[in-house]
This record gives sequence, structure tokens and C-alpha cells, in this order.
Amino acid sequence: MADFLGMMKQAAQLQSKMKAMQDELDHVEVEGISGGGLVSVRMTAKTEVKAVKIDPSLVKADEVEILEDLLVTALGDARRKAEAAMQEKMQALTGGLDLPPGMGLT
Repeated sequence: MADFLGMMKQAAQLQSKMKAMQDELDHVEVEGISGGGLVSVRMTAKTEVKAVKIDPSLVKADEVEILEDLLVTALGDARRKAEAAMQEKMQALTGGLDLPPGMGLT
């Protein structure tokens, strides 16, 4: 019975820490870049896009397709970085808990 109570206490602690981490992730921002820095995308670790910057040299009518490709690449780069930031926070959160097999969140 003591083991069950210990697990319940750990679950409550984990829930509290998860809420704090979710709140913190709202403030973690990453930047994805492409085209050697000509296009950049800034987003939160929750993958909410905050800003897109495009070098003025790319804004030419006959190069719209290139710009579109660079935006897709920059968004993908930012998303991968956001996922890595979230993964890092999750590992920091669950690393000290003695969770039974199958209950890990990473």
C-alpha cells in the first residue's frame, strides 16, 4: 500500500510540474532559418509562429517560388528546434522521478 501511495504522490508532483512546464513553454522561443539567413521564422516551443522575416532581396516577382520554398524550410527548422526544446524540458521534468516502466513521458 505504501508503494501505491508513493506512486500517487509522484503522479501528483508530475502533474504539478507538467503544468509549470507547459506555462514555461509558452515563453521559450526558437528561430528557424533558411537560405543562409535570408528567411527566418520565430516560434514558441509549442510551435506557435511569432514572426517571419524575409530579406528584401528575395522579394522579386519571378522568385516567389524560391521564397515559398525557403519559408517552408525555415518553418520546418523552427518546428524541429521547438520540438527539441520541449523534449529537453520533458527530460528535465521526468528525469528525477522513479516512474514504473511504461509510465515515462519521454
